[in-house]
Amino acid sequence: MKSILRPISLVVAVAAGIGGATSIAEAAARRGDGKITAPLTHTELYNLYGQRSWIWKEGAGYFSVRQRRFTAWSREKGAPSYGVGRWFITEPGKLCFTADWHAKSGSAPATTCFSHRKRGGVIYQKREPDGEWYVFKHARPRSGDEFTKLRRGNYVSDRLETIQARIGE
Repeated sequence: MKSILRPISLVVAVAAGIGGATSIAEAAARRGDGKITAPLTHTELYNLYGQRSWIWKEGAGYFSVRQRRFTAWSREKGAPSYGVGRWFITEPGKLCFTADWHAKSGSAPATTCFSHRKRGGVIYQKREPDGEWYVFKHARPRSGDEFTKLRRGNYVSDRLETIQARIGE
């Protein structure tokens, strides 16, 4: 069971985009002086993620609006796995997804949450509970923004079905 948890953690770390954190974004988020004015609203988060796939280095996750279904696949370190569950907004600015992840070695549940705040046209994000704030989307999106990895449409289903067939679950 432990062997599946490590790939899942790596997938979530990739999804978090922690490497994109900037000290300016971190400082602004930590000051608490109102510079990051507000968490994203339920509607803003829904519009940001709904019907989009988040493309990761070794996989992808899809946020379907139908029943808020979340599906994902990964090939982290060459080991195929997939997750099926739900995505939800728990409070202003906080998006979570929970899934049962399956691999040859077994299955395990995992829940991952991200907080989102905005200042002007800039959106900041951090993985909960202890991630670092970073710029998720600049006012004029830049090619390196994590936001650019959210693509309209389902980029998960075909690969997920292939991995399901190989794993046999």
